Amino acid sequence: MTKGCLEWFMAIGLVLIFCLPLSATEFPAKPITLISPFTPGGASDPTVRVYANAASKFLGKPVIVENKPGGGTSVGPSLVVTRPPDGYTLGVYVNGSIAGSYHMGKLNFNPASDLTHIIRFAGIVNGLVVRADSPWKTIQEFIKYSKENPMKVSYGSPGIGTPPHLAMEELAYLAGGIQWIHIPQKGGNECVTSLLGGHVDAISVSSAWGPLVESGKFRLLATYVEQRPARYSQAPTLKEVGYDMSYFSPISIIGPKGIPEPIVKKLHEAFKGALNDPEFLAILKKFDMLLLYLNSEDSEKADLQESEKLGRIVRKLGLQMK
Repeated sequence: MTKGCLEWFMAIGLVLIFCLPLSATEFPAKPITLISPFTPGGASDPTVRVYANAASKFLGKPVIVENKPGGGTSVGPSLVVTRPPDGYTLGVYVNGSIAGSYHMGKLNFNPASDLTHIIRFAGIVNGLVVRADSPWKTIQEFIKYSKENPMKVSYGSPGIGTPPHLAMEELAYLAGGIQWIHIPQKGGNECVTSLLGGHVDAISVSSAWGPLVESGKFRLLATYVEQRPARYSQAPTLKEVGYDMSYFSPISIIGPKGIPEPIVKKLHEAFKGALNDPEFLAILKKFDMLLLYLNSEDSEKADLQESEKLGRIVRKLGLQMK
């Protein structure tokens, strides 16, 4: 190698040495896109928008929310994994929905190996809801009628493989083999609209139903969490009525695999700081969502554990794609 070539390679090496830490130090140098898998409206979308705005105050650049609903919240993350791992494209990740879809064979990416976990920040309360003028006053009445009338009761969910869908499938299994009609929707808001319009008999979905339960238009038959939410203490959990099951939907911020650790740390600290934002805490309370913090490493571990659990449920119920 000539002396000129050697000097050229040394110069390139020095540039790389000095530029790599500088890029992490200056990050972000432009707005960040946060891909949301939720439809506009409902409970989750406005919560994500408030959270993104709060995080932007710590980052010094806007965090722009871009809605990409569909596929039971799998469309958004499937787009995120194709983007460059530079920290400028992130996604909102609903672990239960993605894990369920993956184990059913519906995803073109592996959530266990194709993501960078930034932070877990909230949890969704799911429940079973009917119209107030329906004939079912309790979850026991709903189950009894459904069992005695196969394929007569329809319900909507945010999509195949989502926790609310898997909850209904497991409930049908544990109750002795109920057969009902599942009508997948694009999201919680569409589920609410379908029930309002009488297109389905019930909906199994997140607390997008909250305002309509409080106004008396909907009736909450049961929730899928471990303990009754304070605001909806009138409705039992499924465990209370004899079904040993719970479906909690944690929400995280993720990015494509390979985001440099210094950038992950910066993003984590910004989104962690946003957890104390008064507006964010207020909207969590408004929509009965739970503050649920895990750092990057613990979020990844928890997602893997929950994914294994859902994989067992999918296999038990025989829901894998043939």
